[in-house]
Amino acid sequence: MATNTGGPLAVPGRLLLIERDQRSVRHLKEALSGQLQPAPQLALAACGRTGAETLRREAFDLVLVDLGSLEDPGTDEAMARLVKLADGALVIALSDGGSVSASLVAMRAGAHDCLTKPVDGATLLTRIGELAQRHGKASALLGEPALPPPSADFAGFVGGSGAMQAVYDQIMRIASSPAPVFITGESGTGKNLCAEALHGSSPRAGRPMVVVNCAAADADSLARELFGAGSDGVGAARRADGGTLFLDEVAQLDPELQAKLLHLLQTGRITGEGEVPTNALDIRVVCATKEPLTQLIETRQLREDLFYRLHVLPIHLPPLRQRPSDVLPLARHFLERFGREQGKQFSGFSPEAVAVLGGSEWPGNVRQLENLMRRIAVLADGGEVSAAMVASSAAVGELGPGGNRAERRSPVRPMWEQEQRIIEDAIASFGGNISLAAAALEISPSTIYRKRQGWAGLEVAS
Repeated sequence: MATNTGGPLAVPGRLLLIERDQRSVRHLKEALSGQLQPAPQLALAACGRTGAETLRREAFDLVLVDLGSLEDPGTDEAMARLVKLADGALVIALSDGGSVSASLVAMRAGAHDCLTKPVDGATLLTRIGELAQRHGKASALLGEPALPPPSADFAGFVGGSGAMQAVYDQIMRIASSPAPVFITGESGTGKNLCAEALHGSSPRAGRPMVVVNCAAADADSLARELFGAGSDGVGAARRADGGTLFLDEVAQLDPELQAKLLHLLQTGRITGEGEVPTNALDIRVVCATKEPLTQLIETRQLREDLFYRLHVLPIHLPPLRQRPSDVLPLARHFLERFGREQGKQFSGFSPEAVAVLGGSEWPGNVRQLENLMRRIAVLADGGEVSAAMVASSAAVGELGPGGNRAERRSPVRPMWEQEQRIIEDAIASFGGNISLAAAALEISPSTIYRKRQGWAGLEVAS
């Protein structure tokens, strides 16, 4: 969808809209007709019960559900019933006013995504396209095959695992859209690199990408850095005009700056004491946080209206422990780079060293592995890297007792962790295709999507 640069998009799939408000129905029809030719087959249902009856009779590729039109929007029973009856179709919830609690209920019940009304046609189609590719619905919804997989090295990333191929596909799909992107992932997973890849793959590549670390300064300094001081100040927002503004650790913004950022997103303008009204700025906002989304929502670190302005096109970067096949290619990449810097030549890793690297948990993710390879390049003389060289270059306790684990782990792991490994291995086996992995595991794609959200919170707590 975001890759479309020519005429209207053709969506042959069948759509069901569950919406009781006729004005909203007309708005959505107009939004879709303005973007799609020919118009999609759109069936209507005025409430959840009617929608369920329709799903029992007919098959659909996409179901749009207004949460306010359900009989009991405060619980997950009605949504869960619709997800089950949808039988593998994409289910997108529509939330009037961007209620965080209602969105959480919808996602936990199995909806693939939740968007705020009124829905912009271009944004909706971009999101449908991304979800269609992720869940193997490209043929049904877009009338096109899935994108060919990118190479193992993509826009500065290294790694060809199924998890990373899915990330590369997302970046390619949404790079050309002007809509905000919300990147999540643990520290060291490459959120800055992801933002650079989005900017570099977009039509804005020739314009500035301005980076603001929202956790690196006090509120007053951050306000000056982001918005400038008075009419003469040129802050990051103005410097990013025509390009990309990347807000790292956006959840660290204080309430006053969140309000100013929301105004910028709504109007394209900066206002405040001493400000002179200017022409609207043309900025694509990309933000990132290491905090799990469930935590951001439940603790209200971000105000609801700002969250939904930012969380339009989400990308989640998987931790290194969930893509062990990428450890060795990354280690080789970093060792070669740092070896050149040190004027040394390395011939690779011994089998024992490979076992040590593959058996480690990497709580610091790619950044931790990068730092270890840098130390090896500095301390070793070159040649083949042995397990002893890895152990002697590692920080105390970094690789655990014996250099093989971050900690002594019980041979019996928690059920959620075993379930996670089974599901992630299945996804990797099918090249990142969640729908095929779900079919092989005999579960629904929405179950995998929901479980991944839950695991993010469990990993941070463990």
